[in-house]
Amino acid sequence: MADTEAGTTVREYRTEELAEAAGIPVRTLRFYRERKLLPPPRREGRIAWYDDHHLARLRTITALLERGHTLGGIAELTAAFENGRDVGQLGELLGIGWSEETPVRLTPEALADYFEGEVTPENLAASLDLGYLATDGDEIVHVSRRLLDVSSALVREGVPLAAVLETGRRVREHADALAVLFAGLITEHLDGEAVTRLRPLAKSVVEAELSMAMDRLLAAARPAAPGDPVAPEGPQQPRTPQTPAP
Repeated sequence: MADTEAGTTVREYRTEELAEAAGIPVRTLRFYRERKLLPPPRREGRIAWYDDHHLARLRTITALLERGHTLGGIAELTAAFENGRDVGQLGELLGIGWSEETPVRLTPEALADYFEGEVTPENLAASLDLGYLATDGDEIVHVSRRLLDVSSALVREGVPLAAVLETGRRVREHADALAVLFAGLITEHLDGEAVTRLRPLAKSVVEAELSMAMDRLLAAARPAAPGDPVAPEGPQQPRTPQTPAP
């Protein structure tokens, strides 16, 4: 056991104890450490001391290996997590402190289950860059339960996660523009404080307009059924009277 500056006690393990707790051989633990899959242990002379964060990392590695990830891929994923935004930075980026969205805490292996075969270093980096994901110790935080569920559903339908993320980036650009448009309308005719109070109205407008836009799109793509009126191709030109031949 070791005491932290805050006065709390942290469970610590020697190499053999950590390997036993993780259910792996000591040589495997040392191999992971050589591959830099584990953070360095605390040193006390020649003794290496590990803690519960190391144990959580070992369990994550085991779970990801069982899901078909390679050690090289796990190393890249680990580097992406460690270089990603933490929860505090995510709040600054997205205003998560007052957002109506519900964040979701996930382990790395749970995230892999949501997007089976699609959790690559590239997709993870894109998610971190968009602010969909952040790190909080050994956990991952997704900014929105609704976005997580929609993204997962699209991937299950066969849409590549990379395409989902790129579309999400474009949707955010349009959403930002709509937010500016609505806020400008309110502040021009009322006051800035009314923006928060009337925020539900903006959501209703966007939802209604998107629903009608999808209706128009699907109607235009639907093959004409027998008996449907045929729309004229364009304005009819007046006929020029013909002079009878002499």
